Amino acid sequence: MFEALTDRMSQALRRLRGLAKLTPENTAEALAEVRTALLSADVHFKVAREFTERVQEQCAGQDVIQSVSPGQQVVKVINDELVRLLGEGTATFSTARPLRILLVGLQGSGKTTSAAKLAKLLHKRGYTPLLVACDAQRPAAIDQLETLAKAENFAFYANRGTKDVPTIAKGALAQVPAMSPPPDALIFDTAGRLQIAEDLIEEIKRVRAVVQPDEVLLVADAALGQEAVNVARAFHEAVQLTGIVLTKLDGDARGGAALSMKSVTGVPIKFAGTGEKIDDFDVFHPDRMAQRILGMGDVVSLVEKAQENLDQAETERLAEKMKSADMNLEDFLAQMRQIKKLGSLGSVMKMMPGMGQFEVGDAEENKLKRTEAIILSMTPLERQKPQLLNGNRRSRIAKGAGVEVRDVNQLLKQFEEMRKMLKMMKGSKGKRMMAEMARKMGGPGGMGGMPFGRG
Repeated sequence: MFEALTDRMSQALRRLRGLAKLTPENTAEALAEVRTALLSADVHFKVAREFTERVQEQCAGQDVIQSVSPGQQVVKVINDELVRLLGEGTATFSTARPLRILLVGLQGSGKTTSAAKLAKLLHKRGYTPLLVACDAQRPAAIDQLETLAKAENFAFYANRGTKDVPTIAKGALAQVPAMSPPPDALIFDTAGRLQIAEDLIEEIKRVRAVVQPDEVLLVADAALGQEAVNVARAFHEAVQLTGIVLTKLDGDARGGAALSMKSVTGVPIKFAGTGEKIDDFDVFHPDRMAQRILGMGDVVSLVEKAQENLDQAETERLAEKMKSADMNLEDFLAQMRQIKKLGSLGSVMKMMPGMGQFEVGDAEENKLKRTEAIILSMTPLERQKPQLLNGNRRSRIAKGAGVEVRDVNQLLKQFEEMRKMLKMMKGSKGKRMMAEMARKMGGPGGMGGMPFGRG
């Protein structure tokens, strides 16, 4: 989503970091590049102007810290202002039970999918969700929500016999006491339009009066750009939003909406959709997003994703194999599958400090799939003892995987080089290198203090 903005920001920040002395002239010149980068990402012009003005003011009043270069101080100011712009601190969510959540937004913003994703997220946190189909304008929306609810075994309510949405909402509320187990998170998916219309707003106002929601969340497509700000303002004036769900952050749009909506409306971004899968949805962390925009990665989110998705026992087993330099192709395959659980290779790379600028596209993803196919075309014995792979075996494996023999040879060569490197790392020099790497990444075991071998 923010690739173009990150690239432009990185250019401006490189100039700032290289400044031995800050002057009003060179600071203004660098901040002009920052403002241009924001505008090119579709950030609202007023937001971009106020952002750079605040940074300029803070830079003028900065006390010089001897251990930090002037350029680095400015980068710190920009990071802090980005966090402030996105909504400082993680937005709080109502603790009411049963929790009533009303989703609103334009058609095509991803409301129905977001309803199911939010239900899954709340379910992980101990809630029993009920999905309520209040989109009487689009029959397919009812079927879609029902399908998503069934896939996750969530309770679902719809009334296809009426188009009166407040009546549907009343019916859902009346059903709750008799349900077993009783749901304690009610998510109402409402209709949208291609643009804000008076009848849409009036319908949502009536539904709001019936539901009496604890949370009113606007589901907004990040690709809308500056128009998303106008949409947020209109819905907020009509139904008093408590938060925003920003969808399609995995797309190739410029993403300026994320940097504008909180500032213009005063409503925090509470959740973000980052992909098509039901698990591609999480709490929005302004500080982490700011770091990613500035090309600093997001190690905290990567660790959390690992803790949530990886098999701890298997991860520790593989870590021990790596330490002892005793990995075989069976272990290599298991390691690849563990990494795949974290998402696409590109999404993982973006969370790693300094790696976000590397392009990871379809070619790289396809190479991983090809590697997996080659290993799966081997027998269990061949995976455990790669030294058995003579010419005839390699030819058979290549045919089974649908690749050339040279692809098999290349994989085996790379695997052997990795094993040699692991053996080198077993020595005292290697241990010192690993310790230094861990120290730089923030703790005794790396990745912010979490051992590499833990999931």
